[in-house]
This record gives sequence, structure tokens and C-alpha cells, in this order.
Amino acid sequence: MFSESKKGRNNEATRGQSNRIGKSTSIKGEVVSKADFRIDGKLEGSVETTGKIVIGASGVITGKVMCATADIQGRFNGELVVTNLLTLKSSAIIEGDVTVSKLS
Repeated sequence: MFSESKKGRNNEATRGQSNRIGKSTSIKGEVVSKADFRIDGKLEGSVETTGKIVIGASGVITGKVMCATADIQGRFNGELVVTNLLTLKSSAIIEGDVTVSKLS
């Protein structure tokens, strides 16, 4: 019972939180988070989140992404694992391996 209560608080703590990588930002490395991410800049490496990843029209990711949901408008090259819903916009460019539960 206590562990359920604690688990609920952790989910509530990250609900509504979002991380943003702006157009003029370039990151190399590994990112791990429970919150959502929006990428409008460049990221080379890996991103793992239990939340949502949004790759904006100017966003570029090269590497590995693991997330619950993803919305892609920009460019992705690498391995993409989405445990729930992947939404691709008409401007999306995807190269690599994609594993997804639902595709829109």
C-alpha cells in the first residue's frame, strides 16, 4: 500500500513537466528523464523517457530514443522504440530501426 502511494506521487511530480532543447542548442550524450521532451535543436546520443518526445520541424536526433509516445516533425536517424503511439507529420524524415505499438 505504501509503495503504491509513493509511486503515485512520483507520477504526479513529473506530470506537466517538460524539457526543451532549443533551435540553437546542440547536445551530445545520454539523456534520461521521466518528463516530456521537445527537441527543436540537435541531439546526438540517446534519450530515454517514460513520457513523450516531440521532435519539432527544425529538430534532429541521431542515436537511440526510447519513450512512451512520440510526435515527429523533424529528422530522426537511429533506433526508435515507442511503447505506445508514434505520430509522424508530413515533414518527418526517419532513417533506421523503428519499433512501435501504434502508428498514426
